Amino acid sequence: MNNNVETATFAGGCFWCMVTPFDELPGIIKVISGYTGGHKENPTYEEVCSETTGHYEAVQITYDPKVFPYEKLVQTFWQQIDPTDAGGQFYDRGHSYKTVIFYHTEDQKEVAEASKKAIEDSGRFSKPIVTEILPAAPFYPAEDYHQDFHKKNPFRYTTYRKGSGRDKFIKEHWSVTKDPETLKKTLTPMQYEVTQNNGTEPPFQNEYWNNEEEGIYVDIVSGEPLFSSFDKFDAGCGWPSFTKPLHQNKIAEDLDTSHGMRRIEVRSKNSDSHLGHVFDDGPQPTGLRYCINSAALKFIHKDDLEKEGYGEYKSLFE
Repeated sequence: MNNNVETATFAGGCFWCMVTPFDELPGIIKVISGYTGGHKENPTYEEVCSETTGHYEAVQITYDPKVFPYEKLVQTFWQQIDPTDAGGQFYDRGHSYKTVIFYHTEDQKEVAEASKKAIEDSGRFSKPIVTEILPAAPFYPAEDYHQDFHKKNPFRYTTYRKGSGRDKFIKEHWSVTKDPETLKKTLTPMQYEVTQNNGTEPPFQNEYWNNEEEGIYVDIVSGEPLFSSFDKFDAGCGWPSFTKPLHQNKIAEDLDTSHGMRRIEVRSKNSDSHLGHVFDDGPQPTGLRYCINSAALKFIHKDDLEKEGYGEYKSLFE
């Protein structure tokens, strides 16, 4: 039993949408959807939605701070919400959908306040930051059908996120701003062609198609972790192939009808870079083959994770 676990609690609007950003991160032990901050004991979903309980929809996260520190949890939280909206989140309106960081310790309070000030000072948003920072209160888990909703009802979940405007807002305010001239200086011609012009590098003539070392593969533009050597396999196609992403919520998949074919394109959400395509002819356990251009990736060896700023992923290889 790990005795070094801590608890973090965040209200970010619809709690369905606040699970996926955290549940696949290293060091996260569990994420529970629930209600907190109000006066009614053991409220139901209907009671909270009636705005009579004082509760917020929230997620409570059990995590290992040595693997994934609280600072990074708070940073992840900010990148899921509109912190300038005092009336709810996106098309969910009312008190129960407002944003709050609930701190469990004075250290968490200091981190939260410092991060809020940093966002205010950054000028990223033209309106005031209204997300509150409040002491943690009793937390009541939501009904079973709300837990892991994204896994139980993936189509409804994806449709809801997109329809609510959350995904669009995140892309507009938190994705990497790409200046084409800067990218042309920092990327090789092939990296630029692949990531910015939806190009494809030659098979068997790229950096990672036969790389068998242990580590993670990150977005060459944004640095976001995308794939792991644990999920890499030799598909015989001449490009790096993976059974699944490290974090599904960092990947976007769209229908691609170019070149007279119907394929599912894979893009990085954070940078909107073209990565490759996904096919349904891969091995188990997923049956999928994420066929990715080496030029869209940077490999970080497991021994270099700490040095390169990805220390939380060391636990994958221990």
